[in-house]
Amino acid sequence: MTHRPGTTTAFVVALAITGLSLLGVGGAPIASAKGNFPRIVRAANGAVRILARPKRVVSLSPTATEMLFAVGAGAQVVAVDDQSNFPSKAPKTKLSGFQPNLEAIAGYKPDLVLVANDPKELVAGLTKLKIPVLLLPSAVKLTDSYTQIQAVGAATGHRGEATLVVSRMQSRVAKIVASVPKRTAPLTYFHELDNTLYTVTSKTFIGSMYDLAGLRNIADAADKDGSGYPQLNAEYVIAQNPDLVFLADTKCCKQDAKAVASRPGWDSLKSVKNGGVVALDDDIASRWGPRVVDLLQAIVNATSKAPKAAAA
Repeated sequence: MTHRPGTTTAFVVALAITGLSLLGVGGAPIASAKGNFPRIVRAANGAVRILARPKRVVSLSPTATEMLFAVGAGAQVVAVDDQSNFPSKAPKTKLSGFQPNLEAIAGYKPDLVLVANDPKELVAGLTKLKIPVLLLPSAVKLTDSYTQIQAVGAATGHRGEATLVVSRMQSRVAKIVASVPKRTAPLTYFHELDNTLYTVTSKTFIGSMYDLAGLRNIADAADKDGSGYPQLNAEYVIAQNPDLVFLADTKCCKQDAKAVASRPGWDSLKSVKNGGVVALDDDIASRWGPRVVDLLQAIVNATSKAPKAAAA
């Protein structure tokens, strides 16, 4: 395979691969019995000691940025990376989580930095400068997302708020899963990362959301190298004839139902004929923070609208 995925796809794939290799190192956040600082928080880079409640937090991860604001630590955030676009009030800068500039990061005088990967030995560089850093790589399962939110809450002095966020997520997920229509056979789907047909398999975090909705992934059998992110070809997708096509490239690649239907041969797909081409928000579909529940809801909504003939 010589074709490289686009910028958005590369972003998702890079974080996911990092998560597969590092996430097992992290654990649940721990702290002193009284819950005061100093405290120790566990992340993928081990046990991180935080001496005092952070006042100047820098996030180099869009997902971490969403987690920070969700747990009530937004006022402590002084800078976020160039990919962090939610919430809109986040102080977006030119900092990069992929090509980090240690001097530029240190220039914000952070007392806590959150990252999703570790290019250029960034974690070691920040640690050498005595700046606490939490490595929070891509989640592999939903419980990883919960654990990271709890870690962010503990690190910023918002443990109670983080617990509430997780509790609300768990409640919503349970209700959404309970609403999944019962069917005699699972619906099949194709999740499109970009218009060169990069996709995900069931072994990925994104794939696990579709598993919760009771769907079967047509890409699983095509992932010969087990990367979790194979590139399919049009002939394969057409032959598999998925019931649903989910587009996670509506922003990056301007894809929609009309664009899919105009592709040679795709107008014959069940998903195209039955209105089963679903436009997702690229950002929500590539992150593993609190808004992942919105992704699950969008998936289940689509399954509910599938032809009734497929229902039990």
